[in-house]
Amino acid sequence: MNANRNWRVVVLLTLCFVIYFVISIFISVFDIHWKPLQNVNLISEIINPDKANNNNQLVQDSLKNAASLHASKEMDFELYQNPNLITDFTKGDSITALPHLAEKLYQLKKTGKGKIRIAYFGDSMIEGDLLTRTLRKLLQQEFGGYGVGFLPVQSKVAPVRESAEIKATGWKIVNFMDKSAHNMYISGFSFTGPGSTHFTDKTLQKGIVTNKYFIFGHASGGAAIDYNGSSISLNGPDAVNRQLLAKDTLQSYTLRSSSSQVPYYGVSFESDNGIIVDNFSFRGITGVEFKKIDEDFLKAVQEKNHYDLIVMQYGVNLLFRPNDTDYSYYAKIMTPNLVKFKSVFSGSDILMVSTADRAFRYNGEYQSAKGIHQLVETQAKMAFDNGLSFFNLFKTMGGDNSIVQWASADPPLANKDYVHPNGKGADILAEKLYRAMMKDYHNYTSKKRTVQ
Repeated sequence: MNANRNWRVVVLLTLCFVIYFVISIFISVFDIHWKPLQNVNLISEIINPDKANNNNQLVQDSLKNAASLHASKEMDFELYQNPNLITDFTKGDSITALPHLAEKLYQLKKTGKGKIRIAYFGDSMIEGDLLTRTLRKLLQQEFGGYGVGFLPVQSKVAPVRESAEIKATGWKIVNFMDKSAHNMYISGFSFTGPGSTHFTDKTLQKGIVTNKYFIFGHASGGAAIDYNGSSISLNGPDAVNRQLLAKDTLQSYTLRSSSSQVPYYGVSFESDNGIIVDNFSFRGITGVEFKKIDEDFLKAVQEKNHYDLIVMQYGVNLLFRPNDTDYSYYAKIMTPNLVKFKSVFSGSDILMVSTADRAFRYNGEYQSAKGIHQLVETQAKMAFDNGLSFFNLFKTMGGDNSIVQWASADPPLANKDYVHPNGKGADILAEKLYRAMMKDYHNYTSKKRTVQ
């Protein structure tokens, strides 16, 4: 009898191991993130030990550097709790959390010369240029500059975007969600022809001169693009190339390509000087998808399209289960991306913006997600540990149950999905972020005047 039972136990354990082993292979091969296996994967370091070791070393180095920086300052992690504040967690009333941006703004204000480029990454919370359109407008009003900035070759949300029009047809698309995708542009998309797109910058007034840049991948000799009926040869020796197509007062133009070999990324409407804010929204992601873009490709982006400020606003897509309260797994898989970005954009500022409020129905009543405080704290800890700046969007919009209040306001500031602020709500958030940026900037200029 005992031998029979032992035999069953052995079979059961063997079966469990085989199932676990197969699942580990499936997750590693298809690059799937499943919470129960985030911390334990039987073959993760067998399949790609070098990558795992390199990533671990980079993360450890980043943590040591941040710890060393913190040791030289008086730090206060709890500053993340403050609404309307951009913080680098340094104690004090006149701290500049974005020093690189502040110096660039100071010089731009002083001379009227120079260009400041901001990359604003996010999910559906900034879809259709929400939030960024108002932030762009306010910054350009204060510091100068024209143009909507980056536009992808094609966009599913183009019909609801008020700042630009993108009418595209024919393109083949690769994006973050494709399993084999690698080194698409930082928008999360790459396009190949044949195809055509008509672009319109709705932010421009008549008579305003802007540069029309085309951003694309490696193009061999003979490659060309059709710009408003004129063929323009592409000079594309690098992984990322940026070529001026025209400098004129046109608010609209059409691009056509017959090539299926050259990867196309997008265009940019921008002035010679001033502020350029690029919206990089991608619905449904959390930021971990940037693992599909390697460091060398990011360096090529920064070399051709230099960014002075990187903003990352993610989190709402982690709040997909009403009772989740532990987001340590997210910190583990997102940190290598933060380390990579910090390495590539070492001369720039990086700002992590927390999730906004998001509600579920509990006991028949909509309330903030149970785990939202834990998620915001996790995001703040990621910023703290990696030497990034932080802005608490959840507290800034009002904290607990604010999304419910916004959805019930008259006029409403959020949709009744209790996830997404609407256009009016996004404008409010943009204004609050802008004021926080200006406070940070004025802290810097006040010190500058004192020294002088």
